[in-house]
Amino acid sequence: MSEAKEPETDLPESERAAMVALTRQWLVKAVIGLDLCPFARAVHAGNRIRYVVSAARTPEALLEELAVELRFLEGADPRECETTLIIHPYVLEDFLEYNDFLDLADDLVEALEFDGVLQVASFHPGYQFAETEPDDIENFTNRSPYPTLHVLREASVDRALEAFPEPSEIFERNMRTLRHLGRAGWNLLWQDAPAPVPAPGPMGKGGTGGNRSP
Repeated sequence: MSEAKEPETDLPESERAAMVALTRQWLVKAVIGLDLCPFARAVHAGNRIRYVVSAARTPEALLEELAVELRFLEGADPRECETTLIIHPYVLEDFLEYNDFLDLADDLVEALEFDGVLQVASFHPGYQFAETEPDDIENFTNRSPYPTLHVLREASVDRALEAFPEPSEIFERNMRTLRHLGRAGWNLLWQDAPAPVPAPGPMGKGGTGGNRSP
């Protein structure tokens, strides 16, 4: 398995561990618990998710770190590391700025010649799909405790989608799941969770434009 360069950080280990723990809790309770992603359960159970907490304070620094993680995942053995979650709590707190950054992430994947090999998916506390209101429950399919970039292998996505002849079925099913759950049901998921929780707040300013399904 390739060795990734460890990013420089001034984050206390206790802070880093707390952010990873809350992100794992979100993954288990929401993404896996509500079956929002067809491939999350297996990689979580197999301990093949790499969690990176970024200390980046600027989009430029985050883009550099994303390049490191793209190279690492491309060279890693998928039996040991299948996917990466880059948690970046100190930059791109505003969802519109985050959404604009995703274009830079896609450009970076292409520049590194990883298009068709890797992709970057998106999660954010203020995630908002186009043509929705900030508090619409459907947005919560992509709401995470912190702004997060999800680096995936295209081959893994393709395998996970084999059970779905129409990938749009996943998106529509997730929308139905959240509508059935409702805001009260969502809040019940987090009654024992430390703050922050995946909900609108100062870390997740709303804004339209999200177009990436989980």
